[in-house]
Formats: sequence, C-alpha cells, structure tokens
Amino acid sequence: MKLAHIEPFFSTLQAANPNPVTELEYTSVFELLAAVLLSAQATDVSVNKATRGLFAAAPTPQRMLALGVAGIESHIRTIGLFRTKARNLHQTCQLLLTHHGGQVPRSREALEQLPGVGRKTANVVLNCAFGQDTMAVDTHIFRVSNRTGLARGRTPLAVEMALLRRVPPAYRVNAHHWLILHGRYVCKARSPDCARCAVSTWCDHHAAGRSR
Repeated sequence: MKLAHIEPFFSTLQAANPNPVTELEYTSVFELLAAVLLSAQATDVSVNKATRGLFAAAPTPQRMLALGVAGIESHIRTIGLFRTKARNLHQTCQLLLTHHGGQVPRSREALEQLPGVGRKTANVVLNCAFGQDTMAVDTHIFRVSNRTGLARGRTPLAVEMALLRRVPPAYRVNAHHWLILHGRYVCKARSPDCARCAVSTWCDHHAAGRSR
C-alpha cells in the first residue's frame, strides 16, 4: 500500500466507526486484563460468556485470589486451555497484590512480568485502559496488514513495528480496533468479502485481483 493511500484507508474506517472498542466485556482495568489473558486462542464471544459469572463472583484481584485455581477453573471450563489460564490468572492476582498494590501496572515491562501476559496482551491493556497508541497484533491484524499491504511483516512483532511507522498519529490509538474488526467481519481469512469492503480501493490484494 502506498503511503499516500494510508490516510484515506483509515479515514474511511474512522467514518464508519468513529469510536471503536474491544468486544471483550469488562467494567474495570483488572477485568480487562483478566479477559484479555483468558482470550488467547479463544473467541471474544466465548470469553464473555465465561467472564460474566467469573467477574460477578470475583471483580477484584483480592476476590479472584480467594476463589483459588479450582474456583477460577469452575467458571472458565468452556474456554480452551482453561487450566493453564486459571493458574496464570491466579498467580497474576497474587503479583498484583504483592507488587502493585492491587492495581494493574501502566508499563509494558511490568505487565509482561505477569504470568500469561505477553506483548499482545500488554498492548491491549495499555491501549484500551490507558489510551496508549499501541498495536496489539493478533491473527486478524497480522492478516489484514499483510494482505492489504498496509504493514507487511513475517512476524507479529515485525507487523507491529511497521504499523507504528506507517499509521498516521491521528489514527494510532484506534487503529488496532479498526483492523481487528475489519479482519473479523470483512477481510476474513478464507473468504475476504471484497465486494462489501469500504477500503478495497487502497488494498493491494484487491488491486492484484483486478489486474488478473
């Protein structure tokens, strides 16, 4: 994608959805952290179904810790890798209480020291909770960025760095939301719906299809 095309690409996505938000359900920064931690290799829909009961029972690190690993497991059995995620969430609550006063830290370094929290999870929390212009590169963003030519890269980190270089500052805070939603509902993995894509004009994949 040409640099000159990136501005209209994002302005079009912005016009269609001026205030994009994550589809994970949460009411606090702690719940956001827990939901994102649980969302690895799981859909937002499945995580939301599980966390409604979990967060009702344990909306704080203190109460989550008191549930114990078995108690957490009982709420999230429908999510893939639930045993590992329950242990990670329990240990994360312990660290939040012992090292951060029960608060979710605002730095990537501190977040990535929590069990089960990698770079993508940290980026989501930094963006959604604290308004930082991070790029949380999941499978949807990785696919859309490479397919459209917006930000090519062989790894999620390479795509993240390319996005930070190429996305205009005015769009960076919301960019990863727009790209996730576009990949989830329009630019899908097996069958991209180019016919109803609002940004196909600037997409390398669509241009290549027209030239054949």
